[in-house]
Amino acid sequence: MGVIADKIKDLKERESRILGMGGEKALEKRREKGTLNARERLNLLFDPGSFREIDMFVTHRCVNFGMETKEIPADGVVTGHGKVDGRIVFAYSQDFTSRAGSLGEMQAKKICKIMDMAMKAGAPVVGLNDSGGARIQEGVDALSGYGEIFFRNASASGVIPQITAIMGPTAGGAVYSPAMTDWIFMVKDTSYMFITGPQVIKSVTGEEISFEELGGAMTHNEKSGVAHFACESDQDALEQIRILLSYLPSNNMEDPPIVETGDDPHRMDSALDLVIPDHPNQSYDVKEIITSIVDNGEFFEPHQYFAKNILICFARMNGRPIGIIANQPAHLAGCLDINASDKATRFIRFCDAFNIPMLTIADVPGYLPGSDQEWGGIIRHGAKLLWCYSEATVPKLLLITRKDYGGSYLAMCSKHLGADMAFAWPSAQIAVMGAEGAANVIHAREIKNSEDPAETRKQKISEYEELFSNPYCAASRGYVDAVIRPAETRSRLCDALDALCTKREMRPAKKHGNIPV
Repeated sequence: MGVIADKIKDLKERESRILGMGGEKALEKRREKGTLNARERLNLLFDPGSFREIDMFVTHRCVNFGMETKEIPADGVVTGHGKVDGRIVFAYSQDFTSRAGSLGEMQAKKICKIMDMAMKAGAPVVGLNDSGGARIQEGVDALSGYGEIFFRNASASGVIPQITAIMGPTAGGAVYSPAMTDWIFMVKDTSYMFITGPQVIKSVTGEEISFEELGGAMTHNEKSGVAHFACESDQDALEQIRILLSYLPSNNMEDPPIVETGDDPHRMDSALDLVIPDHPNQSYDVKEIITSIVDNGEFFEPHQYFAKNILICFARMNGRPIGIIANQPAHLAGCLDINASDKATRFIRFCDAFNIPMLTIADVPGYLPGSDQEWGGIIRHGAKLLWCYSEATVPKLLLITRKDYGGSYLAMCSKHLGADMAFAWPSAQIAVMGAEGAANVIHAREIKNSEDPAETRKQKISEYEELFSNPYCAASRGYVDAVIRPAETRSRLCDALDALCTKREMRPAKKHGNIPV
């Protein structure tokens, strides 16, 4: 009995040393900054008491540069599994207090093991990144570790949800794994992502730039679009990850979780009858429509600072999670451009991969004109929307509220790209282009040769509006399934979702398509 007691005592002492992480001095430094440590983060992510650590005793094997004398608790990363709202989730959390959370051979093996377990279990994986990058002393072994992680990111894509929170510095090769995951959260003022840091940039190009400006949370949320969420604190980031997970299935073989929201699916809202302005060039906020039609007015919006001319969000309708893609007339008139196309494309493909039905709300005058857009590849980027809507097999609903012109009409989930049900408000205008431009093209000679060009032009614009500035021409051809009163939108969409929840649609067998990236 005494031998066993000694062994248990030895176990507790070993655990205590590892739980001490980088030491009290390093932990205190983080507390002074208001930054959580790796273990505190995991405790907040998971339901209380549900986290179970694995590979606590893994240690590095490096013997170069005096590393054989260095002890790195848990090799700089805490890994394990727990429950989020009662559902299994796997996670790893890098420990900056232990050798700056640098990634070496064994830390990579720990992360890979967690990812492999998540794949086998069909459960989401969450990475909490806080690392100084590759452990230089381990050389190519560190690079090998990153490669093994990247390979698993690609293998897991579309099979299980992959979520990354950047909660400290992430530089060099370390940024690529987050970029290969589905969602990236960043914390304002404390997290950074960049390939090369400010010092390297200054030495090579002479440019002086701060960490925050180069790769801070708002930089990657507003400018690059690399990150999807900018959070106020570690605690805020972890709470938002929990919210995101609530909309998602655990894997691609499951449907997303349905919850009872208490909101009547047939609730009417007469205020929607007045949302569309009288003048076609006036803007409105599409969020008013979304708030009205979704359960309890609640939606969860990624990329809210990037490409604001299109809006993407998760919401629920009659308790069922749904992905919404909507043109935003309040920004750039809701035009499609390069960034908006990329933003919508990736969201659509995510929803399709994880069996989340989609609603597209269209009010789009066209693609944004200009040499910058053309030279930047708007043709290539815009084609992504056509591609991903055509490729998606989940239930696809379309609501046309106002303008829906030309190629952008097709790109916003038209019937021709596979919309299962298309609804239009009476204010919808479905045509090749706006009446003014169309009249100028069709009747150019007649207008020019008339006695009163201005009056003739006005008359031809009016004729075109009468023909196409309404939803009935498209409805007469079956391109719109129903013209509905705005007030009844929620009821019609909820019923459509119920009707389509058992939808099955197959595509030709192939290894994969060649999307125009």
